[in-house]
Amino acid sequence: MAEFRLAAEPRTEFGKGSARRTRREGRVPAVLYGHGQDVVHLSLPAREFAAALRNGGTNVLLTIELDGKDQLALTKAVQRDPITRIHEHVDLLLVRRGEKTTVDVPVVITGEPAPDTISNHQLNSVLVEADATNLPESIEVDITGRTAGNGITAGDLPLPAGATLITDPEALVIGFLGAPTAAELEAELEEAEAEAGIERDESETDGDVVPEPQDQGSGESMDAAENSSDD
Repeated sequence: MAEFRLAAEPRTEFGKGSARRTRREGRVPAVLYGHGQDVVHLSLPAREFAAALRNGGTNVLLTIELDGKDQLALTKAVQRDPITRIHEHVDLLLVRRGEKTTVDVPVVITGEPAPDTISNHQLNSVLVEADATNLPESIEVDITGRTAGNGITAGDLPLPAGATLITDPEALVIGFLGAPTAAELEAELEEAEAEAGIERDESETDGDVVPEPQDQGSGESMDAAENSSDD
């Protein structure tokens, strides 16, 4: 597990105005807490913090340099602007080497299921307890060749050494369904149309083509012409 070192600066001013000024200076407002110590207000270099998350994942271990002292921390909550995606605030949890902590670990899917099989992802992450300095970035599971009904539960996931699963082992992570046939799709469409009050024409359901009526009048005119020529 990679560690990233960030040079923090203490914050003495608070409120929205102060937070905006901090972000304009290229830093992210943050708080550091844990192990019974008072909450510490600080700021982190925005670019380096973003790089740590990008390269180390959400459970990245950070070495926070503050007032000449190094402290290990994990990100517990990150607020981002929904439009600009700029990091607006970070909650950091103090950890110590050798202690256990519980984190959400993303489940990464590789491979493709068997033909005519559809995968149904139920859980994107699972809770895992592990050494705070050796947290897994993700859990990879291969679904190659999986068939309908051959689901993967949390207990089936390959955990790294030293990690303990906290999520219910019976919880379904990925289910597999048979791809619907054309008849099943047609039946679902008809049911949806019926619920919506849409009525189909008979020509749409049975495929028959209604013949056009013959012009009876033209036949009568020809007969009349033939009789007049005979006279």
